[in-house]
Amino acid sequence: MADENPSDVPVTEQENPRTREISRLPTAEVVRLMNEEDACVAGAVERVLPEVARAVDAIVERLRGGGRLFYVGTGTSGRLGVLDASECPPTFGVPPELVQGIIAGGYEALYRATEASEDDHDAGARDAAARGVGARDALVGIAASGRTPYTIGAVEFARALGAFTAAVTCAPDSPITRAAEVSVVPVVGPEVVAGSTRLKAGTAQKMVLNMISTATMIRLGYVTGNRMTNMQPRNLKLRERSLRILGAETGLDEGAAREALERAGGDLRVALVMSKTGRSREEAERALGSAGWVVAGAVEELSRDAD
Repeated sequence: MADENPSDVPVTEQENPRTREISRLPTAEVVRLMNEEDACVAGAVERVLPEVARAVDAIVERLRGGGRLFYVGTGTSGRLGVLDASECPPTFGVPPELVQGIIAGGYEALYRATEASEDDHDAGARDAAARGVGARDALVGIAASGRTPYTIGAVEFARALGAFTAAVTCAPDSPITRAAEVSVVPVVGPEVVAGSTRLKAGTAQKMVLNMISTATMIRLGYVTGNRMTNMQPRNLKLRERSLRILGAETGLDEGAAREALERAGGDLRVALVMSKTGRSREEAERALGSAGWVVAGAVEELSRDAD
């Protein structure tokens, strides 16, 4: 067997010379090698931060104009997109339609491998069309190898409509980078187990998606300082977190914060606006609706009315 990798094999599929004997090593050495390889991921992501920022700015522009953000992928990449999308409503208080994940094979593919579906280029376009992707939207194609037909099909479809398109891949100069307007390409090198892109490539993609969604929501105003002021307190842990956020933002003690949250119907956003402006629940809700449910915007509007 030749030691060098063929030039046409994506870096994500190549063999890693540092882990060539990993199957013969004791457990402690296996996990040490994995940890050493994982240590390079943050550096690879750091090198593509300008591209991440460009993607975020374009996505924010589309969302401010009434558009939505779609993640599209297959296998691990698709699951990561669905995961990131599903975290946005509880974390930032946005409707589930604002950020959506599309995965080849449908939601059954979240828990059962349907890898053959990734080879259908037209299916990517069909699934994007079925979700109503249009010119006002943004679509991010996620593909570790950069050559997944399903994902490329969705990106090409969206771009042809006028939607903003970005690619998150770990393979430079790959087909998806030519299909998208902005490409985020953290090159993490060959995997510990050749071709198992749920490892370093998956970690890099998760980090980039975290940045895209979080920075987008920050820019849209759904975070105050570093606090999740639009969080939806739907369980005990989140209700307790809401009380801490409300107290930190307003100076209320725990008892007063609990009463304020109850008066607001359990909605942290409403409680914050009521507490900061002294207005009623109805006034706070009306101002929040007018401000796109951005707490700072609603407070500013009510404060301006009071002058």
